Amino acid sequence: MAQLLMMNLSSVSSSFLVPNTITTNRVSKVSIRSSNTSIRKCVATSSTEKTGYKTGVSRNANMAKLQAGYLFPEIARRRAAHMLKYPDAEVIRLGIGDTTEPIPEVITSAMAMKSHALSTLEGYSGYGAEQGDKQVRAALASSFYADLGIEESDIFVSDGAKCDISRLQLLFGSNVTIAVQDPSYPYVMLKLEKPLATEGVKHISSFDLMSSSKRGCWFGHDSMLTGQAYVDSSVIMGQTGQFQNDVEKYGNIEYMRCSPENDFFPDLSKVSRTDVIYFCSPNNPTGSAATREQLTRLVQFAKKNGSIIVYDSAYAMYMSDDNPRSIFEIPGAREVAIETSSFSKYAGFTGVRLGWTVVPKELLFSDGFPVAKDFNRIVCTCFNGASNIAQAGGLACLSPEGLKAMRKVIRFYQENTQIIVDTFKSLGFNVYGGTNAPYVWVHFPGRSSWDVFSEILEKTHVVTTPGSGFGPGGEGFIRVSAFGHRADVLEASKRFKQLYK
Repeated sequence: MAQLLMMNLSSVSSSFLVPNTITTNRVSKVSIRSSNTSIRKCVATSSTEKTGYKTGVSRNANMAKLQAGYLFPEIARRRAAHMLKYPDAEVIRLGIGDTTEPIPEVITSAMAMKSHALSTLEGYSGYGAEQGDKQVRAALASSFYADLGIEESDIFVSDGAKCDISRLQLLFGSNVTIAVQDPSYPYVMLKLEKPLATEGVKHISSFDLMSSSKRGCWFGHDSMLTGQAYVDSSVIMGQTGQFQNDVEKYGNIEYMRCSPENDFFPDLSKVSRTDVIYFCSPNNPTGSAATREQLTRLVQFAKKNGSIIVYDSAYAMYMSDDNPRSIFEIPGAREVAIETSSFSKYAGFTGVRLGWTVVPKELLFSDGFPVAKDFNRIVCTCFNGASNIAQAGGLACLSPEGLKAMRKVIRFYQENTQIIVDTFKSLGFNVYGGTNAPYVWVHFPGRSSWDVFSEILEKTHVVTTPGSGFGPGGEGFIRVSAFGHRADVLEASKRFKQLYK
């Protein structure tokens, strides 16, 4: 395995990595098309600058609990080193969950019109309602929650689901306990058994990584800066104990194991009571979706224990079977659940930023006070409302033409997903997900996820995601994302077949 690149990634940099050892019993040579991708030369930055003046303000002790590195920056580091080793290789990126296809014109034209209108006296508008444009809220209610008892006043439009998760943490405060799925969107921190190094290069700065836009050498916001919203925000709020290195978990968090053995739904009889339960369906990374019967049990479990479910439905439009698209399809859910979602993976709004959170009026704290009233106070205190241009795009998304256009984009990614699923199944692997989400969860029994990741990158120049980065329950799996151009997905599948035939 090539020596890897040491980089100074400021506060998101990891000092520790996982092993690089590659072992396999079923590999062969892979022919790779090459490109003339150039590598940005990086300016060395000192990681040991002399400490100057210090203030008298103590650091937030909860920030110190956070582990140094995240999954995606580590993948970025390894990919950068790989590009230095193979500068002519065409690296295909099927690791992170960032969309690749253009936003439909029916949506962008509405944003362009709104943007232009802001340059006129008649069309200008300043601050909007913190809760969101009334038309957008009404359209969300009718499009996604018709006949579910959700009204427009229950919906808060935001700059994305991740931001809303952090606002919900402010709402709950530091004294609540939480439960999360294992695996779930990445929270496991990375260990380094030996330092990374690449001949001739001392450091790469986070600015260089983020600003490089050459094909095969680009690191986006999702890959560089995304921490795990559920867990890390809980740590920052002081809801957790210290990170326990031996089990790679934080204290005071209930980790709900989701595996093929339990159909990726936790055994609730083994789950301790917590105040808040974070649950994502369709799930990232496993691609599984909870059935109506499973969600009914989850709602009953929450009601029995007096818990609140925070339900992440960011991939609901990818559902292709009869599983619920919303937690509010389950009787009694309005009394125990909050739902958060976004346009990111429906309309390609990962950069535009627009999402929403539903807090039903029936949801009450233990003293009988409405949760929605407190959340409204949080929103009005911490947020000036979503961009009026983004909301114009959101309204266009929810028009008949916009919904049709979003479904077309989703079908494209679903076709990508099927190509990946068929490829790995044809090679004899056990494959999960892919039916209701744009992620394929491939099992490599008895192998380290990072070894498989390294093997695939080294021998096919394809970036995937090691399952162990999503939690202990992901060890032995890799996640392959269907967010990619069709030609890249087909080429990656060809390389997978050459490697594992």
